[in-house]
Amino acid sequence: QVQLVESGGGLVQPGGSLRLSCVASGSVFSINPMGWYRQAPGKQREMVALITSSSTTYYAASVKGRFTISRDNAKNTVYLQMNSLKTEDTAVYYCYRGGTPDYWGQGTQVTVSS
Repeated sequence: QVQLVESGGGLVQPGGSLRLSCVASGSVFSINPMGWYRQAPGKQREMVALITSSSTTYYAASVKGRFTISRDNAKNTVYLQMNSLKTEDTAVYYCYRGGTPDYWGQGTQVTVSS
């Protein structure tokens, strides 16, 4: 049974930083692509960042240059470093494990507000 557990969300002021973590269990972590998605109220879930098994990264245009995705295969963990946060980054952030089937975490709330 694959489980993804996110942590690191919270309330931060505009311009601030947060780091999200996602610990995966129940599968061989290193072979799967991992990623982060987010869903704001009234909006569809959207891709934020992806990282392949070889650590190639992809970013949504709205976060490129501000967010960094990374993975530590020894710790079965994927991270999302979020800098220069904006109010429009407010959303529930979900960890994602690609593959067949794919898996999702339960989500962690990120609120950017003054």
